[in-house]
Amino acid sequence: MGAGIYVLLGSATEVAGTGVWLSFLIAGGCSALTALSYAELASMFPAAGAEYEYTRRVAAPSVAFLVGWIMIAGLVVAASTVALGFATYLEGFTHVPVRLGALGLLGVLLAVSLAGIGRSTRVTVLLSLIQVGGLVAIIVMGLSHLGAHSLVSGISLGGPVIKGAALVFFAFIGFDEVITLSEETASPTRTVPRALLLTLGISTALYVGVAIAGLSVLGTSGLARSTQPLTDVARAAVGPGAGSVVTAVALIATINTTLLCLTAASRLSYGMVSTGALPPSIAELNARKAPWRALVLSVILAAGLAMLGNITFAASVTDVAVFLVFVAVNATVVVLRIRQPHRLRPFRVPWSVGRVPLPTVAALGTVGFLLPSLEVPSLLAAAGLCALGGVVYAVLALRAARRDTISSEAEGEMRRTHITIKEVEQAAARLRIDFSAVAFSADELRRGMEVELQHGRVDPDTNVTDDSLELTAKIALVHLQEIPDYYTRLARMEHEARAYWRSRGAH
Repeated sequence: MGAGIYVLLGSATEVAGTGVWLSFLIAGGCSALTALSYAELASMFPAAGAEYEYTRRVAAPSVAFLVGWIMIAGLVVAASTVALGFATYLEGFTHVPVRLGALGLLGVLLAVSLAGIGRSTRVTVLLSLIQVGGLVAIIVMGLSHLGAHSLVSGISLGGPVIKGAALVFFAFIGFDEVITLSEETASPTRTVPRALLLTLGISTALYVGVAIAGLSVLGTSGLARSTQPLTDVARAAVGPGAGSVVTAVALIATINTTLLCLTAASRLSYGMVSTGALPPSIAELNARKAPWRALVLSVILAAGLAMLGNITFAASVTDVAVFLVFVAVNATVVVLRIRQPHRLRPFRVPWSVGRVPLPTVAALGTVGFLLPSLEVPSLLAAAGLCALGGVVYAVLALRAARRDTISSEAEGEMRRTHITIKEVEQAAARLRIDFSAVAFSADELRRGMEVELQHGRVDPDTNVTDDSLELTAKIALVHLQEIPDYYTRLARMEHEARAYWRSRGAH
């Protein structure tokens, strides 16, 4: 459940008018198409790296990095947006300035997140039950007012409703955060796809019901003017006491979503570190197994964005970022279907023509349909985030190349440690490896070959791989045939071991 319904219902009504409930329905339907793609990929690759992990299976490392970067940035901006929504509701209780309230919430949630994923999950479940109850209560309050205001007059399926759908899309982005917890989930290949689809279906039904209740109680103009829409609905329908209760629920909802955004951003960062895309220091774990540096950095960035104080703008920037990531996710499904049609897929997107799933193609079309509806400043801000991600990738790649050069020179000879995809394909051709018929990808084989080269550098007496890439591939193949993600697991275990000894003060 997202807090977008508590934060954006008034703004969305100002844009879409009476058709705001239809905007939520359209946004939910568009999200469902991409949710199917997420479910297929999550069943194939249950990893904390999520969107980054999927994209790197089919695209260049720079493209995969950019997708992960954009998703992290979108989650951080979303955290700042919802924190501002929390502060707006809090101001009605305590008169605490909005920016100060947002900063206070981010600080408290940082402490909760640092306590570990187990504690964060328990808090999230409790808060989710309360916020769902609040939305159900709003729907019940609106039942007796149905018919008081028209729900169809003035609706046009053109610009206003579509612009509203692009804006309220922010309320649906929570469903994709589920996948970042795959590594903490029992039976992730079964549980995560079901969780994705169930949470989206339940959320859509509740959002549409609340929008209809709000229009029925306050009317279009009254709902559009409201800065605390659900509080005003409860106050008008039942009385001041009900308004105070809903305000408290809205505070809980915004707390919950902000916590989820921060957790997802840190977990995605952790997943990117495990594959070498980000520096290892970012994912250093504390005593409670929480990636404390990633969390602190996420909160600092969210706090800086919250100081801008513009909820609608921040939500639109988040939407642009998520739309771009959705393009990458859906494209990955199509490419994998074509390149690796026989690969095990515990969940499959239904209704395909040949190897191409039709819902995935439709999802790409909906993104192209909704994205231009967002405001130009939001599009420019998202473009700036992409450009910044490109700069960060270039800097990290340059530092990595320099470290490799220095390390090789220190050994007194230049030994290769990197394998290109073309070299992998050549070795695979000689070994007659059909990547469409095995459980690992060309990228996994490349990673394994590089690991074997690096291990050879540690013990030159056993390094029989430098002279023959085919022999290197054979050694890696032995492990991958038994455990398809062997080298991903190995990298993660090595990273956790280093983090453990660093925490103990050893070197």
